[in-house]
Amino acid sequence: MKVFVLALTVALVGESPEFVPGKTYEYKYEGHLLGGLPEEGLARAGVKIESKVLIGAVTPDSYILKLEDPVLYEYSGIWPKEDYRPATKLTSALSAQLLTPIKFEYANGVVGKVFAPAGVSEAVVNIYRGVLNILQMNIKKTQNVYELQEPGVQGVCKTHYVISEDSKDERIHITKTRDLDHCSDKVYKDIGMAAFSDRCSECVSRGKSLKGTGAVTYIMKPLASGTLILEATSSELIQFSPFNIVNGAAQMEAKQILKLLEVKNTPVQPVEADYLPRGSLEYEISIELLQNPIQLLRITNAEAQIVETLNQLVSLNLGKAQEESPLKYIELIQLLRVAKYETIEALWTRFKARSDYRHWMLTSIPAVANHVALKFITEKVVAGDLTNVEIAQALMTSTRLVTPDLERLKSIFLLFNQSLAMTPKIQETPFLSETALLFYGSMVDKYCVQHPSCPAELVRPVHDLIVKALDRREYEQLTIILKVLGNAGHPSSLKPIMKLLPGFGSTASSLPHRVHIDAVLALRKIAKREHKMIQDIVVQIFMDKNLEPELRMVSAIVLFETKLPMGLVTTLAQNLLKESNLQVASFVYSYMKALAKTTSPDHSSVAAACNVAIRILSPKLDRLSYRFSRAFYYDTYYNPWMLGAAASAYYINDVASVLPRTIMAKASTYFAGVHIDVLEFGVRTEGVQEALFKVRDLPEDADRITKMKQAIKALTEWRADPSRHPLGSVYIKVLGQEIAFVNVDKEIVEQIIQFATGLDVPTYGRKALDALVSGYTLKYSRPILAAEVRRILPTAIGLPMELSFYTAAVAAASVELHATVSPPLTGKFNLAQLLNSDISLKADIAPSVSMHTYAAMGVNTAFLQATVMIRAKVHSVVPKKIEARLDVNKGYFNLKFLPVEDDESVASAHIETVAIARNVEDLAEAQITPILPAVPLIRKNSTSINSVMSLPENSSASSEILSVNMRNPIINNFKLPRAFAKKFCIAAQTFGIKACTEIESRTATFIRNSPIYAIVGNHTVHAKMYPAAGPVIERIEIEVQVGDDAAEKIIKVINLSEEEEILENKNVLMKLKKILIPGLKNSTTTSSSSSSSRSSSSRSIASSSSTSSKTSSSSSSRRRSKMVDLNDLIEITSQTSSISSSSSSSSRRSSRSSSSSSSSRSSRLSSNASSSSSSSSSMSRVSPIPKPKQQISNSSAQSFESIYNKAKYLSNTLKPKVTVLIRAIRADHKNQGYQIAAYYDQETARVQVIIANLTENDNWRICADGVMLSRHKLMARVAWGIECKQYNTTFTAETGRVGKEPAARVKMAWDRLPRGMTRYAEWLSPYLYRAAELSGVNQTRVDNEPKEIKFSVSVANETKVNLVLKTPKKTLYALGVPVPVYLPFGDTASELVAYQNSLSDQISYMLTKAHAAECSVIKDTVDTFNNRKYKTEMPLSCYQVLAQDCTPELKFMVLLRRDQTHERNEINVKIGNIDIDIYAKDNTIMVKVNDVEIPESNLPYQHPAGSITITKKEDGIILLAPSHGLQEVFYSLSDLKIKVVDWMRGQTCGLCGKADGEVRQEYRTPNDRIAKNATSFSHSWVLAGKSCRDPSECYMQLESVKLEKKASLLGEEVKCYSVEPVLRCLPGCMPVRTTSVAVGYHCVSLDSNMNRSDGLSNIYEKSIDVTETAEAHLACRCTPQCT
Repeated sequence: MKVFVLALTVALVGESPEFVPGKTYEYKYEGHLLGGLPEEGLARAGVKIESKVLIGAVTPDSYILKLEDPVLYEYSGIWPKEDYRPATKLTSALSAQLLTPIKFEYANGVVGKVFAPAGVSEAVVNIYRGVLNILQMNIKKTQNVYELQEPGVQGVCKTHYVISEDSKDERIHITKTRDLDHCSDKVYKDIGMAAFSDRCSECVSRGKSLKGTGAVTYIMKPLASGTLILEATSSELIQFSPFNIVNGAAQMEAKQILKLLEVKNTPVQPVEADYLPRGSLEYEISIELLQNPIQLLRITNAEAQIVETLNQLVSLNLGKAQEESPLKYIELIQLLRVAKYETIEALWTRFKARSDYRHWMLTSIPAVANHVALKFITEKVVAGDLTNVEIAQALMTSTRLVTPDLERLKSIFLLFNQSLAMTPKIQETPFLSETALLFYGSMVDKYCVQHPSCPAELVRPVHDLIVKALDRREYEQLTIILKVLGNAGHPSSLKPIMKLLPGFGSTASSLPHRVHIDAVLALRKIAKREHKMIQDIVVQIFMDKNLEPELRMVSAIVLFETKLPMGLVTTLAQNLLKESNLQVASFVYSYMKALAKTTSPDHSSVAAACNVAIRILSPKLDRLSYRFSRAFYYDTYYNPWMLGAAASAYYINDVASVLPRTIMAKASTYFAGVHIDVLEFGVRTEGVQEALFKVRDLPEDADRITKMKQAIKALTEWRADPSRHPLGSVYIKVLGQEIAFVNVDKEIVEQIIQFATGLDVPTYGRKALDALVSGYTLKYSRPILAAEVRRILPTAIGLPMELSFYTAAVAAASVELHATVSPPLTGKFNLAQLLNSDISLKADIAPSVSMHTYAAMGVNTAFLQATVMIRAKVHSVVPKKIEARLDVNKGYFNLKFLPVEDDESVASAHIETVAIARNVEDLAEAQITPILPAVPLIRKNSTSINSVMSLPENSSASSEILSVNMRNPIINNFKLPRAFAKKFCIAAQTFGIKACTEIESRTATFIRNSPIYAIVGNHTVHAKMYPAAGPVIERIEIEVQVGDDAAEKIIKVINLSEEEEILENKNVLMKLKKILIPGLKNSTTTSSSSSSSRSSSSRSIASSSSTSSKTSSSSSSRRRSKMVDLNDLIEITSQTSSISSSSSSSSRRSSRSSSSSSSSRSSRLSSNASSSSSSSSSMSRVSPIPKPKQQISNSSAQSFESIYNKAKYLSNTLKPKVTVLIRAIRADHKNQGYQIAAYYDQETARVQVIIANLTENDNWRICADGVMLSRHKLMARVAWGIECKQYNTTFTAETGRVGKEPAARVKMAWDRLPRGMTRYAEWLSPYLYRAAELSGVNQTRVDNEPKEIKFSVSVANETKVNLVLKTPKKTLYALGVPVPVYLPFGDTASELVAYQNSLSDQISYMLTKAHAAECSVIKDTVDTFNNRKYKTEMPLSCYQVLAQDCTPELKFMVLLRRDQTHERNEINVKIGNIDIDIYAKDNTIMVKVNDVEIPESNLPYQHPAGSITITKKEDGIILLAPSHGLQEVFYSLSDLKIKVVDWMRGQTCGLCGKADGEVRQEYRTPNDRIAKNATSFSHSWVLAGKSCRDPSECYMQLESVKLEKKASLLGEEVKCYSVEPVLRCLPGCMPVRTTSVAVGYHCVSLDSNMNRSDGLSNIYEKSIDVTETAEAHLACRCTPQCT
């Protein structure tokens, strides 16, 4: 019996639900969808559907479903207190559709196709799908627990079944759960900028921002006719948080109940209508109008509503942005989305002539973001109806917002391709055609993001353009096309791009280098879709060491962006170990090192691989200078919030020049599981330095070119390097799409110059002036939809859930200008005449901005919305009225501001979170409930500053805080909410202005301290301006008077006698205070000692300090003794002896400023005076500066005191030179404000500035005095406070010498400073010390002068300085700090004499000299431009190329020859159109220019062109020609030096090398090979002779030689010929000196016909088989019979 029951159970459980034909199954259905935070007591928004559901069978596999008595409900209120509210009007409006039955296929528990009449909207059909979703079940007959991918409303998702049987009650229980995060085919739709983000799968694996699950429980009863569903309960939960749902999330909760009421024996009758296929069970996202979730519109007449909304926007924002304008702008966009193309075209025709309406339409239509908008924009661009600015604006906005369809994409390209060439406006402005093509590429990418199987035909027309550009050699066009393909990122573009890459395409090697770079960069977006394929291609480019270093580095960028695996990273590291190019090695090593520190999840595997790689590589690569290429990458990622940011920068250089070839930078962000490239820009600077500094008009005469080329022909297989054409380019990417780029070449520069020089200034100036005089008014407003991101997801009940983010703004400005000119200008515009007039200008300027941001989650349909929303509004208006007057002749300027008349709101920001429920049939009854229930704020007072209201957890005042109806027991379990209200005010009483900031904030962090709960609530910030309490202010006025009339503007005269009287009274009070309060210290100490005694005292202080420091410990003693030496080093010899002598008589009036001096300290100093002399002498032995300089400095100080004391206020004897009044004009005509008066005493070179408060009886002022004591010393004193006696500081700036080198010092000393200033300095100083330490600055802790700060700079040499900073507690110093220019001292100063007439040339010379590459030759030793030293054996009487310009321009050439008689070096310089010989004759250096001797008495020699100078320097001759690329050539009897300018790096060749920093490739021969040794390399640059009969010629030549000894290769005897030329005597000459060199040989079989007479023409191209030594000739003697 038990066996029978078990078998029966298994059979019954395996049956699917059945509906018997001829019967009607009546169910009660209830489904609700509710969104908000999960805690009770907070507001939620939702929808509920109640109805009876009738199900009946039409055929065995076809069924009918009908709703009976459906009712829709809305919910917006505090959950669970509030009740649902019936949406009666909406139910009535939809009743016809809801009551229309639908048909569906159903077999074995699986819902098939769905059918409905045409009159039933897709939204209602989706509600039916929600009911059918309950009926969907896949029951397996042999399993009770299983999982499968099951179709449902949300798509095909992972579903888990558990089946059990209750035999007692004869019930079958089924539980079905769905994991909505694991769907093989998920239904959703992204709208807006979501297409610009890349999913970060690694980020999602660490945390979730969106998660959903659902469950259905069934109670079924087995019957003889089949299984009957008695009850089904469905629940679904979707959680979302942009900050990781673990830290709290908003949720959408769906519940459904389907309960059997009865089974009727009458069938359900369908309606009389055609039932059309409406898809399957999967939710259908409507392809028609997608209602935005911010507002629900009832659209009856789209065109009329658009006109009405447009009129409101234009009229209300005319010069001032209204607070609600952004929402109205979004409404306009929504209305335009409903409109047809014909409607938009009609509106354009109506309003295009009205500028105020025109720009509103042109900014709104791209934001419509559908195919209608795309068609409108493309047709208007091609038709030429838009201006250049409007075209660029429309295309760039559309790139960001428009989502295209397939058909429209095809038509766009046809329109652009066929019409761009025929549009005059596009022809005149190539930038527009480039922008249009880039726009097309972006549209393809957006389409392919949403349709991964997008066809290749979308980019095939662009591929055809590549073929055309190659055929026509239009390389500029090729660059544009590659950028278009880079924007599109379609994998089918890979093959056309590969044809342009070296090593992959047959014609690629002939293409410009720039095309190769752009081709590699075009692979970056393709790599996001096909990263493995791109890795295979790009790694080959990187590994090819024959390619340009820049191309290899760019390929490394692309390579690392593909997230390389461990094996490939290790391969790159192994390759770098043998890398010969240091630029590439430096770049990749720095990139690996930066990536090894990354914290972002998507680079975690790359970081681990790079950590291993940098251990393989040599750390020497990290010590290369800044001239080598670098990659920088920094990111930060916070896992709990799923929030992060990344920044990368690439500094790419091909030679070791200061200015790199390419700079690229990118900023990215991580948010909610996606990665977005926010902004990227790149700059190429190839040839920019050369264009700036080289000589402009290089003579191209035949004589110069012939001389150069004749010399070059003597080189074997010489190959010129390509010239760098002056070029700069810039590109910008936004959201991963390149939106603009500019190539700056010679033509563009000439156009800019032509425009600037051809500008008719008088005509345009006159027009502008006439406009101002007649009155100029501008009222401008501009809207922008900054962001629209939406994701639509279906829910179980058939209603859509939407996550959306919007930001819209409207900016406006009102400008009114009116000018008057007296006397009026006549004739043409003349600036001089204008400046001689009295000009007045009135301006009323009022900029304003309003910005709204919305984040919503909830139900959003065309007829119903139920969302929780964050609304943020920012509004700012800054009105300002200004009047200005300028009279240059009288030196008068006046500026007036109108004061704040009433409360003016400058800026406000308000954020609130609400739950909204509304329907289109009853918009007036929309429900809006704050998510956080309102709690009254208790303010303690209403003063300008409010304190934070904080209540303890156990406070008994909770009933006062919470409203009565909100004292929910669940809420009471939480801590009380923290309500914050504060007001900050600052008042400028002088000008009658008071500014206040009010902050109010209430958050839900009392529930949970996480970001999303911190946002929930209500937050308000107001910034306001008020009239300050006090007298009425009519206006604020600034007056400036310069010249003799300045005295007439003086309002408050500073009376000296009154101040002395006040001072005397204060002295009496101080004496009384000392008597009454024993122990009070004197604030000032008078000294009558001479300057020499003061100097001795100063030295005794230093000695005492040094002595005390030596007693601490041995280690500290060593450190501090070093510091003492340094102190002596920076003491500066002042050059003011004349002033010191004249001022000694006034020394008696000097006094010490330090208030900390006391009698005990004075006695201690005098007791140590005897030891100070010995200490001073010991210090002078270390320092090259004698000690008496301190006395000179003190004497100078006394000179300042004597000048100051003669006339404390210059106002008593002199008139002011400048008077400035900054005042508030009061209604009672009393003075209020500030007066600034500047005086100048020419006799004493003294300047005095007095700033005084104009208020009566207010003695607060600032007094600043400055005196030029000598040409080498300036001294200033700044005192402030009441009568300028409270605080004072003294500044001294002086120049002198440290040893023989120039130096400068700035000193600040003070007596008393405000406490706030000292407190801030104490707070800041540790950070400054720490920053100095990190920068490598040395520090020693020393007790320096307590109230002094000294900063000294001394010249170490022409390129380095020593810096010392003395603070009261520390001495900081840095020795040998390099500076970016050569300082104008020493040799540089004498060299600058040649450029004394041009400051720009002097600056250019100092810059180029600082970064020049230097090569030197001493006897047989050469130190190259790259600082690699080698020794060689030079041939006699033969010129060798020491250094030359290796580009076809041949700007210079320096030849070196060793004469055979004395074996001395002599040089020949070919530069410009002159030939210069410098050589030694009888220990005298001789100079010849074009074979004409230049006597030493005629030096310096200046070439007529002015760009070449020859002069004496020390014991030699120096030639200067920086504008030709040759910084200098120095020749002496002992050595030779050559310097080339920085922009010539990488373009030189010869014995000195290429100056490119590549020391591993130093021995580069004329045919671009790398020689094996220095001698072979040196000989390759010999200029071979042609005839042995000319005694001035070289008697040697370079030739390939045969290996004399027998050789075998792979077991076969061979004969070998050198592939590197060897120096040999000419025929008929014999060697008198030889040497051995190692050369490479190429071997051939013995029977080969290759020999010396023929077959060797291409020997230098052959490979090297063996390396052997050969004999090279160094000196030859020829017979008279030689030929």
